[in-house]
Amino acid sequence: MNGAQVRQPVTVRPVTSRRDRSRFLDFQYAHYDASTQFVPEVRRDVAARLNPKKNPFFEHGDIQPFLAEDATGKVVGRIAAVRNGMHLEKYADGVGFFGFYECVEDASVSRALLDAAAAWLREQGLTAMRGPANPSLNDIAGLLVNGFDRFPFIMMPYNHLFYKDQLEAYGFQRVMTMWAYYAHYKYVDTDKLIRGIEIIKRRNPGLTLREMDITRFDEEAERVLDIYNRAWSKNWGHVPMTAAEFAHLAKEMKQIVDPRLVFFAELNGEPIGFSLSLPNTNRWLKGIKGGRLFPTGLLKILLRATIVHPMECRNLLMGVVPEHQSKGIYALLNATLIRRAPELGYEAGELSWVLDSNHAMKNALEAQNSVIDKEYAMYEVAL
Repeated sequence: MNGAQVRQPVTVRPVTSRRDRSRFLDFQYAHYDASTQFVPEVRRDVAARLNPKKNPFFEHGDIQPFLAEDATGKVVGRIAAVRNGMHLEKYADGVGFFGFYECVEDASVSRALLDAAAAWLREQGLTAMRGPANPSLNDIAGLLVNGFDRFPFIMMPYNHLFYKDQLEAYGFQRVMTMWAYYAHYKYVDTDKLIRGIEIIKRRNPGLTLREMDITRFDEEAERVLDIYNRAWSKNWGHVPMTAAEFAHLAKEMKQIVDPRLVFFAELNGEPIGFSLSLPNTNRWLKGIKGGRLFPTGLLKILLRATIVHPMECRNLLMGVVPEHQSKGIYALLNATLIRRAPELGYEAGELSWVLDSNHAMKNALEAQNSVIDKEYAMYEVAL
């Protein structure tokens, strides 16, 4: 690594103008232009996440983006400092966040970016900086530290290998590891899955599973939000999603959701758990220059969508209300997904991310022949 080399003086300044915002967005796409694995997010989606008028996160939080420029004015890095009001309300721990981090392989640039984010967070009265979170753990979050030779799944991060070294050189320490599990369904013991499903149902009289009713999308989304916030309340780093935040996320998901991949566990007709998976539409986004839908990006996506089935799906949300978490419902939801997906044309799937502290989920996935495919981490440094 040549990250310790100082190339030339660097200036970091806050993003204040429309041109700055455009350059902030542009940098990531140019930065990965030679990467064979990076999949660009749609540009307008990233822009919306940073826009106070479009992202409900700003109802309780703040995001301050920064640009790093070299002596010629060329952008060589970017970062955003994040104050998450919901996190502070729940934990009162003085933790702020950084996200949207991209940097050339130069320690001087990296340090200047992190210094700028740290200084802004100190001004907000915060005492630690954690990340990356873009802008929260309910969005795209985590640093990829293992699994660089494989495409990221939908709504999962991808970054350069040397970012880990840059953060650790600054003094960051890992505070949580997250895993992405991969299941190729030809390696799954279907008979074992069926037996497991039937055992769990017998142990829980009145337990049924049903698919999402797409004709009642808003009602179903409200059920997911209620269960999610209750189920995850004691998990590391969890911050409740507001109704507005989840409505914003659900609106994005509705464009690509396959309702057959979303199902609820109900006990005597009362929803107690859910599993939400999405087709891995990253297969359609690869090669979209600059993340732009126009003039040709949307046409490419539509063309690929008509001739290329996603083949894979990602289970990105799952939850069981606390009073029923010891009854095997998580295993039932996992087993049902792994059994159903091949019938719908999905040959494999990623279940991500799973906290390293979630031993029950890890054991259940490994028992179903899922394997660890990628490793992510959250880092923190005192301010």
